[in-house]
Amino acid sequence: MPKTALSEARIKALRSRRRAFDVRDARLKGFGVRVLPSGAKRFFIHTQHRRHRVWKIVGDANAMRLDEARTRAASLLSALRDGTDAPVSTPETLFESVAEAVFRRYARIWKPRTLDVNRSYLRRQLLPWFGGQQIADIGRRDVQRWSSSLRATPVAADRSAPVLSVIFKEAELLGYRPVGSNPCRGLKRYRRKGRERFLSDEEIRHFGAVLSKHEAGHPLEVAAVRLLLLTACRKGELRSLRWSDYREGHLFLRDSKTGPRTGWLSSAARGILERLHRTSKWVFPTNGANGLPDRNWPQGFWQRIRGEANLSDVRLHDLRHTYASFALRRGESVLAIGRLLGHVAPQTTLKYTHFADSMVREAVEVVGAVVEG
Repeated sequence: MPKTALSEARIKALRSRRRAFDVRDARLKGFGVRVLPSGAKRFFIHTQHRRHRVWKIVGDANAMRLDEARTRAASLLSALRDGTDAPVSTPETLFESVAEAVFRRYARIWKPRTLDVNRSYLRRQLLPWFGGQQIADIGRRDVQRWSSSLRATPVAADRSAPVLSVIFKEAELLGYRPVGSNPCRGLKRYRRKGRERFLSDEEIRHFGAVLSKHEAGHPLEVAAVRLLLLTACRKGELRSLRWSDYREGHLFLRDSKTGPRTGWLSSAARGILERLHRTSKWVFPTNGANGLPDRNWPQGFWQRIRGEANLSDVRLHDLRHTYASFALRRGESVLAIGRLLGHVAPQTTLKYTHFADSMVREAVEVVGAVVEG
C-alpha cells in the first residue's frame, strides 16, 4: 500500500482506477485516503486495537479539508489507544444503510424475481442479526455466529449467505471496509440432502403413457411437460417462450437465468412445437397478469399428473436433471452437457457427475458376472 505525506494538492491529483485503492499518510500512522472507481474519495483510519483490525470512515475527502480529517483521525486513534470508545462512523455506514445502497445498485443487475427473493432474505435473516451495527465492525466470528443461529433452517442460511457476501463485497468497493476483508469468505455451507431427483427409464416410459391419456384434454400442458424433459429448459424459459424465439430448428432464449442462450432441439422436440397452434405471440398463452404468461403455469396440472404417475416426489425442475443424467449416461462430456443446460460455470454441471460413479459400479458388476461365468 503506497504511503506519502498527504496534501490537498496530492489528494486532488489522485485519479480513480478500475479497483479501489488506498494511499496511507506518512505523517499520521493509521490514517489515509481511499479512491473509489467512481472517483469518490474517503478519509479513513485502519489500525490494530485489542487484537482486532479497526476500520472507520473519517469523512468524504471531496467535502472535508485534509487538516480537519487528520485532526479527527488523530482523535479517533487516540481514543482507541486510551481504551475509550471511539466516536461512531456516520449513519451511512450502518449495515442496513449499506445493504439498501447495494440493493438499489443490484436492482439493475438482478432479475425482478431474484431481487424480491434476496430482499426477503435481507429482511428475515440478515437485518434482525446485523441491523444497527457498523458495516466495518462486523467480523468473521460475527458471521459464523449468525450462520450457527440458523442451524434449524439450513436452506435459509445457505441462500442468504451469498446475499450477505455481496453486501460486504460492495461495502469494500464503497470504501466502508478494508479491501479483501469479506468475512463471508470460506464460510461453510450446511450439508443438506440433495433434492435432485432423476427419473429412471421405466419411470419415463410409465410417465409418457400417463401424459398421453391427458393429451386431448390438456394439449398445451402435456406439450410443455414433454418439452421440459426433451430440452432441459427451465420452467420460466419455456413459459415466456415466443414463437419468434423458435427458428432454424433452435430456441433462441432471450432472457434465461444465465443470459441469452441457444436451446438445441431434437427432432422429437421440434415435432411437439410444430404440432402446436399459433394463436398468440406466446408459444404457451396462459393469460397471466398484464398480458404476460401465468407464473404458476403449469404447476396445477403437474401436481395432478405426477400423483397419477406415482411420482409425488418429483418436481418439474427434476425433468431438467433427468435430461442431464441421460446425456451423461449416453457418454456426453461435462462440457457438452453444460452447453445443453446453459450453464456458465463448469462447476455447476459437475454435480451431475455422481452418475458416472453409478455407471462405474454397474460396469464392475457386469465384468464380475462375466468373469464368474
